[in-house]
Amino acid sequence: LLQSRLASPQGAHIRLEKVLPMGGGIGGGSSDAATTLVALNHLWQAGLSEDELAELGVQLGADVPVFVRGKAAFAEGVGERLQPVEVPDAWYLVLKPDCHVATAAVFQDPDLPRNTPKMTLDNLLAGEWKNDCELLVKKRHPEVANALGWLLEYAPSRMTGTGACVFARFEDEMAARKALAIVPEGWDGFVAKGENISPLFVTLQQVSDWGIAKR
Repeated sequence: LLQSRLASPQGAHIRLEKVLPMGGGIGGGSSDAATTLVALNHLWQAGLSEDELAELGVQLGADVPVFVRGKAAFAEGVGERLQPVEVPDAWYLVLKPDCHVATAAVFQDPDLPRNTPKMTLDNLLAGEWKNDCELLVKKRHPEVANALGWLLEYAPSRMTGTGACVFARFEDEMAARKALAIVPEGWDGFVAKGENISPLFVTLQQVSDWGIAKR
């Protein structure tokens, strides 16, 4: 996509080490795509702006622009209209039930609510969270319902997008890791720290600083 925008003969050898689970609903593929766009823009010295890269990114997926911009954000539209926000530091325990949830199937299901009132940023910051997909996914995938129920014993649990991953917020790493240590056998899980700025942009800044220092 970037080559076609630039009419560029340049290429790259790319190796992807997949860490986030496939079909987990936590944006792994979208962040891979965004990282590729941003990194190649840098490596090829293409000079495209953040807005231009985000415009390309939405052609690849609705979640790509937020990763291109690299900041925690409140999203509207299909996910391309973003308002940066500061999210309090926290740690998260993420569980991946042994199932794959097809996003397209959830969106096309006639039982999915279609008339939910629009949530505002103030609603969300006040803690009024709601996921219209959750009841439907729990009905179709009992594994997701089981994971949400188990995690609820340790912290308020939520489902990512259309799933299949579920997660809970903890105030510190130790509390999250204590819960991870007793996750039922056969379930995959990991602990992650929330970030307001993408590590990609920290790395790019370090590379830029190194280049300036070298010159």
